[in-house]
Amino acid sequence: MKFSIIYEAQMADPSPESEVRCFNEIVEQVLLAEKMGFDTVWCVEHTALTQYAHMSAPETMLAYLAGKTSRIGIGHGVVCLPPAMNHPVKVAERIATLDILSGGRVHFGMGKGGTQQEAGTFGYDLTQLQPMIDESMYLIPKIMTQDEIEHDGQYIQIPRRPIHPKPLQKPHPPLYYACTREATLELAGRRGIGALVLGFSGPEEIARKNAVYRENFRNRKIEDQVGIVPTEHLAAFCAACVLDDREEARRIGLRGQRFFAEAIAHWYQGGPKPSIDDLSAEEQEAALSKGKEAIVTYLSEEKIEIGDEHTSNYSVAQDAYGNADDCIRYVTRLQDAGADEVLFLFQMGTIPHESILETIRNIGTKVIPHFRDQQKTAIAAE
Repeated sequence: MKFSIIYEAQMADPSPESEVRCFNEIVEQVLLAEKMGFDTVWCVEHTALTQYAHMSAPETMLAYLAGKTSRIGIGHGVVCLPPAMNHPVKVAERIATLDILSGGRVHFGMGKGGTQQEAGTFGYDLTQLQPMIDESMYLIPKIMTQDEIEHDGQYIQIPRRPIHPKPLQKPHPPLYYACTREATLELAGRRGIGALVLGFSGPEEIARKNAVYRENFRNRKIEDQVGIVPTEHLAAFCAACVLDDREEARRIGLRGQRFFAEAIAHWYQGGPKPSIDDLSAEEQEAALSKGKEAIVTYLSEEKIEIGDEHTSNYSVAQDAYGNADDCIRYVTRLQDAGADEVLFLFQMGTIPHESILETIRNIGTKVIPHFRDQQKTAIAAE
């Protein structure tokens, strides 16, 4: 089991001063996470989504973090591949350069972005993007591994050119795809790449998604493979606030999750801007439950009615809001559901920096060692 952090650069106050503070706090958090034994830091890529995500240039953030660290993995979760947003040649060049300078620590996730707000910024219709993403997805590993590339596709044309540099990891860094709904899990499995399950899915839902992914990975065809080597890996999103005071952790965590959910609804469905009301844990949970349909609709990228078999196990109050024992119980359920990696989300709009640092310390000193010792015991028993 791998333990990682994923960042949106989310903030309740979207002022330039808050942005400066947020990015500097992320750096401090990641430096602590490396000391605490976390495996990878992942950064999303979003554009023009005020409050929800100010992480619009992950390649810059990750390069800075790579220079400040020595061990922790450096993950793009994910690079958006519409050509006008990120041309495949530039993506291949940036990933290779980052891989060299980080000492071969890059994890390369791919996707298309989630909103018309973002797609329209670059002149696209969101509903028309998938064929472009597919073309880039197959092309980029070729650029990273071939001496010269020549491509005459439907959306991308490249005359014969040598593209430099090449990545340190051979033949290329591990590849992943952003997955929310079943179709994207099937795609990741069929194409032999890792699945980043980026949504508030409970353990039961992760188990179902894991089964879909593993079946498609197992039955994939060689001609559908993206890249030269396959990556079988499922990473599960997990919002968490882990404090010694479990009731305070629950209050802070639910408040942050409510902000996250309302920010999603604002940009994905035209809802009001997120609230920052400092309610009790019970009041925050009630507010989240009231807005449950909007949350699930976005995270699955499709309309799902409340009571549908795929949402009946959805839980607003994640067990990872609490103390270290609560977190261990919840992560154990994710592990049992088939997750290879936990993508911890700590930095939700209203979560204080000090609470995030305490969460990182608690996971690093109590949660990660629990699973590392468990793994050592299992290996010794073989």
